[in-house]
Amino acid sequence: MQKPGLFFILGGTSVLVLSGFLIVRADDRPTSDSQFTVPHAECSYFGSQREKFAAAALSKARGSSGLTARTQQVRAMLASTPGASRANSFGQPHPAGTIDAFIQADFNANGITPARATTDWEFIRRVTLDLTGRIPTPDRVLSFVADTDPNKRANLVDELLAKPEWVDKWTMYFGDLYQNIDAKASGLRRFPQGRNAFYSWIHDSLAAQKPYNQMATELITATTGDTYQDGAGNWMLNGFITGGPVQDIMDQATSFVFDTFLGITHVNCVLCHNGRGHLDQLSLWGSQTTRYQAWELASYLSHTQLARVNYDPTNNNVYYWSVQDNTKGYTLDYTLNTTTGNRPPRVAPAGCKAGQPCYYVAPQYIFNNDAPKAGENYRVSLARSITSDMQFARATVNYIWAQLFVTGIVDPPDTFDPLRLDPNNPPPAPWTLQPTNASLLNALAQHFIDSGYDLKALMREITTSDTYQLSSEYDGQWNPAWEPYFARKFVRRLWSEEVHDAVAQSSGTYPTYTITNFTDQGFAKPSYAMQLPDVSDLLDGNTNNFLDGFLRGNRDDQPRKQDGSILQALNLMNNTFVVNRSHATGTTGSQLIMQNLGKSNTDLINTLFLAILSRYPSNDEMGTALSGFPASGANRITAVQDLVWSLYNKVDFVFNY
Repeated sequence: MQKPGLFFILGGTSVLVLSGFLIVRADDRPTSDSQFTVPHAECSYFGSQREKFAAAALSKARGSSGLTARTQQVRAMLASTPGASRANSFGQPHPAGTIDAFIQADFNANGITPARATTDWEFIRRVTLDLTGRIPTPDRVLSFVADTDPNKRANLVDELLAKPEWVDKWTMYFGDLYQNIDAKASGLRRFPQGRNAFYSWIHDSLAAQKPYNQMATELITATTGDTYQDGAGNWMLNGFITGGPVQDIMDQATSFVFDTFLGITHVNCVLCHNGRGHLDQLSLWGSQTTRYQAWELASYLSHTQLARVNYDPTNNNVYYWSVQDNTKGYTLDYTLNTTTGNRPPRVAPAGCKAGQPCYYVAPQYIFNNDAPKAGENYRVSLARSITSDMQFARATVNYIWAQLFVTGIVDPPDTFDPLRLDPNNPPPAPWTLQPTNASLLNALAQHFIDSGYDLKALMREITTSDTYQLSSEYDGQWNPAWEPYFARKFVRRLWSEEVHDAVAQSSGTYPTYTITNFTDQGFAKPSYAMQLPDVSDLLDGNTNNFLDGFLRGNRDDQPRKQDGSILQALNLMNNTFVVNRSHATGTTGSQLIMQNLGKSNTDLINTLFLAILSRYPSNDEMGTALSGFPASGANRITAVQDLVWSLYNKVDFVFNY
């Protein structure tokens, strides 16, 4: 099935013309390579998080972030989709306090005409992928499009939120956010048992609809003697780092707490040095924050020990972890007594001796000056301060918004500047409000709190909004200055797991994967990549290469990316995972082809398009396909296989639009 074709570059976009179909690989790189000017580059590009800071710098000029260009490229190459369009509802008022009311206010203030509403065909594919990571089944697409209930979109959202596939998708998402992986560059080893236990905890928490503030509290406060048995205890291990004193571990864990739950990644900066002179052009809050204040945050973890416990008495290289508080050697507050390690020296004031109060830093929460109550566990106090902070809700809704809209209201989502968030108290010039719609962000955060920190309620509010349901196509001249206002839906490249699962699901030919110790947690052998507990090389080399080609990252120093690459095109064209599922024979052959060969050419083409692209072909696509279809015989089977292969290589297969 490796067929000859014409491959060329058009305006920064890789294009393949083959079998009458146009296949596009959009170049997602920003059109501007401008960066923030930072006096100390190590503040923006330090350690394992450098990828995120590079993204922050490159997206400074939002109008040139590449989102508009990528969306226009994809839409330009999409065939016209059958199905009625509907007008958007922004010509009439929306109820006060809703997402759409805040968005509409921006439209009115900036003279923005938003895109039309997306079609039913596009909506069901979009929301099914976003909420469950799967493409919709053909029968569900047809029943949804035919449904005349005016509430059918909201009903579909509720249906998807209730599916076990929703748990799979968001277990993968939070596995990324919480960096659940067997081994990290920092020297951390969870081993498969620990990773699987952590996966199980995330999965079960989501399945039980555990409030998100409770999830955060359990992760921050987990105490365990065995991380193979207690999944939540594995999160605190993200602070583990080698080559330095224990304060390095306290600092690293603190940076993870504030990045993950408050979206403030610059805490990592001020754990090395005062913000002034380092963060002046990146964060107003950071520029006014001292290293001593960051030490006060790290002190919440000064009584926490991460201890290795041998699992195999005959092999010291296999171990689990014990996460405990107030054990021997971990009863003193953050101590200013280091001159070596991964961060600059921590030195007490001149004349301060060991044992004196000035030699230690007591815990204090920077945003409200709270401190542990008498006798209170430090991590319990920290969790209380974190989850009761408005910034916890604000950061959470922004993380989810960014996943569903491709870009956050604050973007990148973990670069919050706490002094630039209040529209009623704007920052001094030349600083501006950081969120593109601060009122919406704050209202959405309050709604999240009022819901009891219900993740499903948050996703329901977003996906049933008219803003989420705008088309990615724009009728007329799009103004790039409108990009920050969510006046159209930006396309996103499917995750590696979503591409894999869409091929498996549409072909009807499913793999079965064996993962070390995974069934010990009560899980069946996965057939979907979205059910894998990790993003490392768990599978055979061929499938790993396929998944890696779509830049799933490694949950450590390589984040999941939306970039395109030649490897993605080559994998879709040549990887046996796709090629075998484009054949009508063999144990890995396509059930989709085998079960439908008896249909007429027109019905068969409709069936293939619906199963793979969740839509019927346009008239031009139907004409092109029919022109290559003989009535019967071996040549017909070859034509069918060629069409299936071409559909897997069409632009709208690998993008959610």
